[in-house]
Amino acid sequence: MTDRTSDLERALAVAPDRSAAAFFDVDNTVMRGASIWHLALGLWRRDFFTVRDVSAMAWKQLRFAALGENLEHVEQIREQALGFIAGHSVAEIGAIGEEIFDEAMHDKIWPGTQALTRMHLDEGQEVWLVTATPVEVAQVIADRLGLTGALGTVAESVDGVYTGRLSGEPLHGAAKATAIEALALERGFDLARCSAYSDSANDIPMLSLVGHPCAINPDGALRDHARAHGWTIRDYRTGRRAAKVGVQAVGATALAGALAAAAARRRSR
Repeated sequence: MTDRTSDLERALAVAPDRSAAAFFDVDNTVMRGASIWHLALGLWRRDFFTVRDVSAMAWKQLRFAALGENLEHVEQIREQALGFIAGHSVAEIGAIGEEIFDEAMHDKIWPGTQALTRMHLDEGQEVWLVTATPVEVAQVIADRLGLTGALGTVAESVDGVYTGRLSGEPLHGAAKATAIEALALERGFDLARCSAYSDSANDIPMLSLVGHPCAINPDGALRDHARAHGWTIRDYRTGRRAAKVGVQAVGATALAGALAAAAARRRSR
């Protein structure tokens, strides 16, 4: 490397903006649908559980993608997935999580939201995922997208093996705001200079915490709240919502049938 090249690189380098950061929800914000569903489907393909189990999750996932976050449904999927990983090692599930991202999650990333993460990184800011998704999965997504890190729901493990229970509470709703406040204190962020992005009214506490909130692909309640408070709204979805719901409902039936057919093929081998 010549001295001239080295000087140019130093001139173009962005100085870290240590007092500001951006916080992104994952499901329906960074990626379409619920990331825990993609993990569950990937685990089913690896014989962690049955087609009946995953079919029961399919309708919840498709409704979530069409209508927005339903905490009861997401919790049910999460609890089932936690039960299925009990007895497996943290290292094993981490490696599978990387495979599943490459297989099923990569093409679900919203390009517009990814561009926003790059904008903050280009400005020298840290970018964190803050999600109810298991932290191992969230960290894989953060790593693959080149982000700073991830805060997520923690599954309990003992001696490197999952117990099938949570360690603490799921990271959703007000718990996200609490986690961000703790991270800001630890890393010296000025929350008034920070940004946050989410699709769900459940994340209003997180969005209200920062100086620059933004509703991404918002559900109806969040859209109304954002308009009332003058927040930025970005929607990367296309088509009418009613049409999407219909397509998703048909998709749920088709997916359940496809899963049953796949299971039959497996049994015939």
